[in-house]
Amino acid sequence: MSRKAYFYIDDTIWVLRDLTRTRPESMFDTPLLKVLKAAHDKYGLKVQLNLFYRTDSFYGNDEFSLSDVTDAYRSEWEASSDWLKLAFHAKEEFPDYPHVNARYSDVYDLFKQIESEVFRFAGEKSFTYGICPHWVPVSEAGVRALYDCGVRIMDVTVGDVEEYNGDPASLPYGHAARLLNNRQPETRVFTRESRDVAILRSVCAYNHFTKEQNTVLNTLDTILDEKTGMRFKPYGLTCINLLGYDELEEEFGRFLGNEYIGICDHEQYFYEDYFAYQPDYAEKIYKMSEILTENGFEFIFAEDLIK
Repeated sequence: MSRKAYFYIDDTIWVLRDLTRTRPESMFDTPLLKVLKAAHDKYGLKVQLNLFYRTDSFYGNDEFSLSDVTDAYRSEWEASSDWLKLAFHAKEEFPDYPHVNARYSDVYDLFKQIESEVFRFAGEKSFTYGICPHWVPVSEAGVRALYDCGVRIMDVTVGDVEEYNGDPASLPYGHAARLLNNRQPETRVFTRESRDVAILRSVCAYNHFTKEQNTVLNTLDTILDEKTGMRFKPYGLTCINLLGYDELEEEFGRFLGNEYIGICDHEQYFYEDYFAYQPDYAEKIYKMSEILTENGFEFIFAEDLIK
């Protein structure tokens, strides 16, 4: 059996800020990119970095956006584009569920803005059109916008759906407000399977599939939505920033018989000044890469699932 693994890092912007401000001789002298290249060189890791357009004011007034990213490393990005890709994610970290009730223009314009900046500083070959939107849910109008931008495969949420009961306390983090603001007919509540118990009840939108419909999770297959033309794929089986280093062997052992496994991480846990900094961030990436390659997995990008 040909086994494939897809690894992506959400919420990426700080590493580009570091690269731009420190201007090292090679972009792979930047700490996080150095880790990723080491894992690629040793284990064949391929990585997709899902981009915020700008840093969020939640962390202070030190603003930085993709328009500020230096183009001094464009040739290096292009030379590495066979294993390192950049992709659309969201404008910034907050609010949660930025696309759940989005209008067509909200998504289309932002996608084009991110795409244009990546083309400028990293070249067209570095940009990928298989995406995982921030928090995942996207309105039907947003899905149509993504399709018109060239996206042909995207992540989905999976779980039992229910109607919102009107009680804002039934959802965490003020998510009821996100559900209700400009609410679209397809926006509902679902129960997710997650190690993060705080978000077991979450908000979903057009790109949602129930557990009964979810027949492609562990395979290389995708789901074609004939209404929009989009292909949907549940990308992530596990998120390594929710796991301790000592849990990796057992966690991945559950999936080693699959023909496909998706692995997610989040950028901010790499940084020492982040409140939930994980000092073993790099070691977990190395260990994940080692486990999968030693068990016959080849790393791919989401777009490879539909080629």
